[in-house]
Amino acid sequence: MNPTVVELGEVFKKAGHELAIVGGPVRDALLGRSSNDLDFTTSASPDETLALLGQWGDAVWDIGKEFGTIGAKRFARSGGEEIVVEITTYRTDEYDPASRKPLVVFGDNIEGDLSRRDFTVNAMAIRVPDLEFVDPFDGVRDLAAGVLRTPIEAVKSFDDDPLRMMRAARFAGQLGFAVEQAAFDAIVLMAERIKIVSAERVRDELNKLLLSADPVRGLTVLVDCGLADQVLPELPGMKAATDEHNRHKDVFSHSMTVLQQAIDLETGPDGVVPGPDLVLRLAALLHDIGKPATRKFEANGTVSFHHHELVGAKMTTKRMRELKYDKETTKAVSRLVELHLRFHGYGDGAWTDSAVRRYVTDAGPLLERLHRLTRADCTTRNRNKARRLSAAYDSLETRIEQLAAQEELDAIRPDLDGAQIMSILSIKPGRAVGAAYKFLMSLRLDEGPLGEDVARERLLEWWASNADQFEGTRTYDN
Repeated sequence: MNPTVVELGEVFKKAGHELAIVGGPVRDALLGRSSNDLDFTTSASPDETLALLGQWGDAVWDIGKEFGTIGAKRFARSGGEEIVVEITTYRTDEYDPASRKPLVVFGDNIEGDLSRRDFTVNAMAIRVPDLEFVDPFDGVRDLAAGVLRTPIEAVKSFDDDPLRMMRAARFAGQLGFAVEQAAFDAIVLMAERIKIVSAERVRDELNKLLLSADPVRGLTVLVDCGLADQVLPELPGMKAATDEHNRHKDVFSHSMTVLQQAIDLETGPDGVVPGPDLVLRLAALLHDIGKPATRKFEANGTVSFHHHELVGAKMTTKRMRELKYDKETTKAVSRLVELHLRFHGYGDGAWTDSAVRRYVTDAGPLLERLHRLTRADCTTRNRNKARRLSAAYDSLETRIEQLAAQEELDAIRPDLDGAQIMSILSIKPGRAVGAAYKFLMSLRLDEGPLGEDVARERLLEWWASNADQFEGTRTYDN
C-alpha cells in the first residue's frame, strides 16, 4: 500500500470519516497485478471530501461532484511519486427504467455502496488507514474460483445498468473468468435492454474486450448469451454461413482463429505493430462478415463467397459508424477487410514488379497490418498447403523489401508533378491535370521509374490521344 494512501486515510479518520480503496485495485492486488487506478469510497459528503482533499492535495477538481466524486492530485515528494485519487461518497442509487443513468442517492455504509457494483470480484474494499478487508459478498471466493457473479440478483443488477452485461463479456476476456450460470441466464433474458445504452458506451466496452488478454473468450460469451445479436449482429450472423451439410467451415470459429493468430503476430512496443492493436484486431474479427450475404451453393457441391471482401468492407463501415467509431479507425479497418484477399488474387504465379507496387500502394500505411492479417487468415489444417502459403508470403515480403530499397516504394510518386504537367501541356488547373497525373502514376506503378524525359514523351503521346476528352480545358494560350 502506497504510504501516501495510508496518510490520506489518516486525514479522513481524524475528521471522523471512513475511507476505503475499492473495486479494481483491490481485485488486482489479490491477483498479484499492479494497478494505476486509485478509486476510493467514503462516508464523507462531497463537500466534506472536497475540503479534506484541499488540505491533502496540490490540485483538486469537482467535475463529478453531482455524482459524489471528487478528484485530487498530489505531486511527488522527496523521491516519492505523483499520486492521483478519485473519492466517491457512499451511494445506494436507484435507476430510471428508461435510462441507465442512476438517480444518485448517497448512502451511509460501505456495504450498501458495494452492493451496487457490477460483480462480487469488484465489490471488495480495504479500509484505510487500518487496512481492514471488507468483502460482504464473498468476492474473494469468486476470485479464487474464477467466477463472475453479481452482488445482488442478476436480473435486478442488469436491469439497473444494462452495460454490466457487456462488462461480463469484457471481464471474461480480461480475467479469463467464467460467467456464473445465474448471471449468464439473466443476460440471455435481458439482452435487448442493452439498447438503452448509448452506442459510445457499448463501443468503449467492446474496445476493452478486444484489447484484453483473451478477446476470443469474451467474444464467445458475447455471442453465446445473445448480447452480440443486439450490439454486433454480424458476429452471430457468421454462424449462418455454415450449411447443414458442412460443406464450408464455421465462419465464426474461423474468425476467432484468425483473431487469435493476428494477436500472436503483434509485435512488442518497439515493433512495427505493437500490441494490443485495435485496428488489426477489429479487422481480424470482421474480415469475413460479408460471407453470409454472398454465400452461394455451386453446382459442383462447393460453397462460394464471391466478392465477400468488398461487401464486408461496406458492412464494416456501416457497423463501425453505428458504434460511433472515429473516421480514421473506421477507414483503416474497412480498408483491411477490403484488401484481405488481395494476396490470394495473384494465385501461385510469380509476382511482377507492377503487382508488388500496386499491393504496397493500395495498402499504404496499413501494409504491416495487412501482412499480419493475411498470414493470420491461413487456418487450413493441410500442413503442406499452409507451408506453401507461408512461403509465398515470405517471398512477397522479400520482394517488397527489395523494391522498396530500389525505389523508395513507400513514397512512390509519378516522374512529373502537377506543376510540370501543366507546363508541358500548357494547361491550367482542372480535371485534365488530375487525369494526366493518374496516367503517369499508372505508368510509374507498371514500369517503375522512367525519368523526366521519357515521362514527358509518354505524357505528350497520351495527351495527343486524349485531349478531345477535355474539350474546353483552359490553356495558357487562351
